[in-house]
Amino acid sequence: MTTHFISAEIDLQETPTELHKAIEAELKKQGEPLRWAITAVDKEQEKVTLEAVVTTGSNR
Repeated sequence: MTTHFISAEIDLQETPTELHKAIEAELKKQGEPLRWAITAVDKEQEKVTLEAVVTTGSNR
């Protein structure tokens, strides 16, 4: 198992529920999230920046 620190930009969504689903979908592309946080919101560009720690690989 390997841990990675990632940063990603997500389009701002209409509702908090939709934003949460979009964040989870993006994180799943990178691995299994251990923790994540929204670190910036750009209203003009309608983007949120998040940082996360994810794990990849198997624990054998």
